[in-house]
Amino acid sequence: MIVRCVRDIEYQLLPGSLRKTTDIVIERDGRVTVRPPVDYTPEQVDAVVESKRLWIYRNLAQWKNLNTSAVVREWVNGETFLYLGRNYRLALVLDQDSPLTLKGGRFCLHRTVIDQGGTSAAQQVFAAYLTDKGQKYLCDRVNYFSPKTGVQPTSIKIKDLGYRWASCGITGRLNFHWKCMMAPPTIIDYIIVHELCHFHYRNHSNAFWNEVDKVMPDYRDRKEWLRKNGASLTV
Repeated sequence: MIVRCVRDIEYQLLPGSLRKTTDIVIERDGRVTVRPPVDYTPEQVDAVVESKRLWIYRNLAQWKNLNTSAVVREWVNGETFLYLGRNYRLALVLDQDSPLTLKGGRFCLHRTVIDQGGTSAAQQVFAAYLTDKGQKYLCDRVNYFSPKTGVQPTSIKIKDLGYRWASCGITGRLNFHWKCMMAPPTIIDYIIVHELCHFHYRNHSNAFWNEVDKVMPDYRDRKEWLRKNGASLTV
């Protein structure tokens, strides 16, 4: 990873692309990443970052404001957790075999998970549950949208992607963060269409967004919802 600094802006320099313009992105974790044209020198990239300094400042400030909505968990009875856009209250129980189930409109978490493993164990249990549920759900939705985008992935995997919602590999594999399963179905669909269209254009050029628009004309509203509410989709 190459990290450079222009004045007080630290950014991660990504491998160059074949596009003619430089792509600057504020990632979900607040990192600034820059992907320049493949023939740009580091000094040329610095100059582009300098020219976009005010835009970067403004978007970093916006990122900080949005992330004040991040959830802090207490892991107590009655606390709410999202699943497919709906809130379900937590119940700590002893009378079940599985670490976590969703029944009677509640997430039932075996109390020993917290008592013996603490919050990190509880987070892992939720992640495993959402990963398991996500495999079939996301595969079904990808199969629905694949004909509409003209793309057929080779495989689909649900895992922890850090601060990314999804990614697509050059081998045709789609990866989705298990946290996607906390979002409303309409937002999950947007994430899916977004990634499928990246098989046509591996950037965020106008041509890419035109592909998204063909399948999902209201993608801007869904994209904005994710930008504003993404930080709350967590355990």
